Amino acid sequence: MASLYDCSVDSELLAGMRFARAAIGRGELVVLPTDTVYGVGADAFDPAAVQRLLDAKGRGRQSPPPVLIKGLDTLAALTESVPDVVRPLLDEFWPGPLTVIFRAQPSLTWDLGETRGTVALRMPSHPLALELLEETGPLAVSSANLTGRPAATTAADARDMLGDSVSVYLDAATVGSDYERRPGANTGSTIVDATAAEDGVLRIVRHGVLADTEITRVVGVDAIA
Repeated sequence: MASLYDCSVDSELLAGMRFARAAIGRGELVVLPTDTVYGVGADAFDPAAVQRLLDAKGRGRQSPPPVLIKGLDTLAALTESVPDVVRPLLDEFWPGPLTVIFRAQPSLTWDLGETRGTVALRMPSHPLALELLEETGPLAVSSANLTGRPAATTAADARDMLGDSVSVYLDAATVGSDYERRPGANTGSTIVDATAAEDGVLRIVRHGVLADTEITRVVGVDAIA
């Protein structure tokens, strides 16, 4: 039976974080709060755990999960390079609701699905997510919902959809970005593709809570394809 921990209560927070770390170490799934929606996470370097995540959501390998990281030091270890054009975005919006697709470091021994040599990375700003990442290392994390259903903004919503496929639920009340929610915008992070950035051009591939105008404000209109 999956356990849910109310992280507003000190004793439950300590227990929940301890059990979450242990579950990740065993290759199990954990639901955690982020600064956008709740995510379901697995050890990014455990292929069986990543497959378990995809199965829980009802997704195929053609939809690899993003990877959450704790800081820029980890970014350098996971990517082939960080193009200059994307650095101002990282300075401005990390930690925060921005996911960037990079060319993955070829020497990495992981299997996130059909990535075609890329990896989508984000540094969230939620303190519980960052604390967990500090202790577990990079986590493959996708929104905590069944494919085709709305992303969960409460741990209870996540548990209703994912049930016992997840071992530990960390409940930090309702979550959401501080950025203005625009009508029709995705409730998750904005995704920018930097894999063609050697030409000085980025591409917005998902319009999320971080407005396109915020992206162009930082890098300029000419930097967006």
